[in-house]
Amino acid sequence: MSQDDFYHVIDWQRPWLHSIQDAAALIRERSDWRDCLNRSAQQAGLRNHRDLPLHFIAQEDLPEGTAYEAHISATGGVPTRSNLHDYFNALVWLSFPRTKQMLNALQAAQIAALGIGKSRGPARDAATIFDENAAILVVAEGQAGDDWIAAWRQHAWGACLLTQRDWFLQHAELWAFGHALMEKLVAPYKAITTHTRVLRAPDAYWQLNHAQRRQWIDQAMCELLQQEPLLNQDYHPLPVLGVPGWWEGQDSAFYADTQVFRPRRVTAA
Repeated sequence: MSQDDFYHVIDWQRPWLHSIQDAAALIRERSDWRDCLNRSAQQAGLRNHRDLPLHFIAQEDLPEGTAYEAHISATGGVPTRSNLHDYFNALVWLSFPRTKQMLNALQAAQIAALGIGKSRGPARDAATIFDENAAILVVAEGQAGDDWIAAWRQHAWGACLLTQRDWFLQHAELWAFGHALMEKLVAPYKAITTHTRVLRAPDAYWQLNHAQRRQWIDQAMCELLQQEPLLNQDYHPLPVLGVPGWWEGQDSAFYADTQVFRPRRVTAA
């Protein structure tokens, strides 16, 4: 595959791409995709946390020795290579700009304070994990949602994703966020697992259309990142192909595969 047609392998009908489908509609499989990205960013008035216009630049325009996140923070320019990883990253910027802005601000602040070393440090590490591999699990407010989340966090996979499948389809949904996660899912396999953060949604959320839900999620997650520190222990695993309706053959044997749907690790007292 040449560098210019890397995006032809994407199956846009896959359910895990619904989170970026609005942004992708005017861009996908266009030879001038970077120009399209910049037009979309300009039309949406996207800016970074320093209120600089967000735009997408070629990787070679990143000055040597300059950290990627620091450059975005200082200039608003997002280095974007001709590959799936950066292509998805750009589409996430267009889809969840407030959340990406907050993550960039956090990462840039950590780089300014600690520099670039062998270890990112816990705060930057947690932000990088979110940026690369997170998904946002929206669950309805109320006792039923509390009970579902508690069971999920205990890794009661069959109960959550099979027995309560109908409940999940009406009262919960997963939104892929991490661009590395999306890249892996271009060639899906059962063991792909996301670092998941939860948002509780009021009744009004379920009356919104797709674009309105995405905007609600972006705002709610941005506010959450402003209010709470981002910590690795706040992530919970979810094998992506186990999401109800996201893969074929989701029967009891599918969820009984403990190599993927692992029992919760019991720590010694």
